[in-house]
Amino acid sequence: MNPLLRAGRWIRWYVREFTDESAYERYVAHVRRHSGPSAPVPTRRDFERRRTDAREADPRDGYRCC
Repeated sequence: MNPLLRAGRWIRWYVREFTDESAYERYVAHVRRHSGPSAPVPTRRDFERRRTDAREADPRDGYRCC
C-alpha cells in the first residue's frame, strides 16, 4: 500500500476518533452484535439527540451552554 495513502487513512481515523465522529457506527455495531442483525436502530439524528440530552442532564459533567 502506498505510504501516503496509509498515512491519510490513519489521519482520517485519528480525527474521527478524536472528535467522536465514529460513535454512531460503534453504537450500531454494538446493537447489531447484542440484539441481532434485524434489531431496530435509531437514526443518527435520534442517537445524537439522546446523547446530547444525556450529557446535559448529568450534573457532574458541567456541560451547559447557557
